[in-house]
Amino acid sequence: MSLSLLLVSFLTFVEFNCENLFDCHHDSLKQDYEFLPEGPRKWNQRKFWNKLNNISKTIISCGMKGNDWFMPDFIALCEVENDSCMQYLCKRSALRKAQYEYIITQSPDVRGIDVALMYAPGRFLPISHYSLNIQPVKDMRPTRDILYVSGRIMTDDTLHIFVVHAPSKYGGSKQTLPYRKAVTHRLAMAIDSIKGKHKEPNIIVAGDFNDYANSPALRPLYDTGMVNVSEKATGTHGTPASYKYKGEWKSIDHIFFSSWLLPELLSCHINDAPFLLEKDEKYGGVQPFRTYRAYHYRNAYSDHLPIVVRFTMPQP
Repeated sequence: MSLSLLLVSFLTFVEFNCENLFDCHHDSLKQDYEFLPEGPRKWNQRKFWNKLNNISKTIISCGMKGNDWFMPDFIALCEVENDSCMQYLCKRSALRKAQYEYIITQSPDVRGIDVALMYAPGRFLPISHYSLNIQPVKDMRPTRDILYVSGRIMTDDTLHIFVVHAPSKYGGSKQTLPYRKAVTHRLAMAIDSIKGKHKEPNIIVAGDFNDYANSPALRPLYDTGMVNVSEKATGTHGTPASYKYKGEWKSIDHIFFSSWLLPELLSCHINDAPFLLEKDEKYGGVQPFRTYRAYHYRNAYSDHLPIVVRFTMPQP
């Protein structure tokens, strides 16, 4: 296979909850006080730029494949505050020479948290995009919109991408399960609509679902025929999942493929590069090297590890 053909057919998709990418400015409509210079985390320009470059380093490391290296083509990001953060990340961080473009939601989330899709413009041309608002159920706060983007890759195939960040379990897993179901029900409706309009659509769903692969919250997605390609993903350095809670490794981050895209899957793994991990003093082993431990700043990365998927598309 020639190098040019390889570059056309080989695509890398990354899902990453980058953990609280906030700027240092107050949005008068949001509760972002925790990440302000005068807030409890003393969030300032130095910490913001450290965060941007640490995210950049993480994304760059997702391009490793054996002895080869490719910049990822798509990065689905969770926990991004606003457009300014994405502008700085794409245009002024260590990623600036990659010339990524991005699309971000403007959600009603109380803290101002959004999701975004970064993409390499030479590899993906967006056709349309919009946000899917989640209608809150009883006792549910407004949450993050789902981002939908459709576009064409270099083989002229259309790709439909959804980026998701479902509500957390804060308040109790059982009590908050309906909140996450509200997100996946809305997502399932959108997927069924695409399937009704397009023959054998290539669909990718990626994000932080705040629930495990076998949770009832994810059942609406499985019912549409989507396949969780990250369910059994592990790290190349032995990490068993993307997230660790009270000493137990389990993934709450997931990537789904439609059945028509599934044959093109090449690989799926957790990026557990050593610099993204630290020693787990309490439970043993290692854990993601997060930016803060309680309110102690460590100039680190995230409490999640990225998921990396590689796939091909049929040649024309």
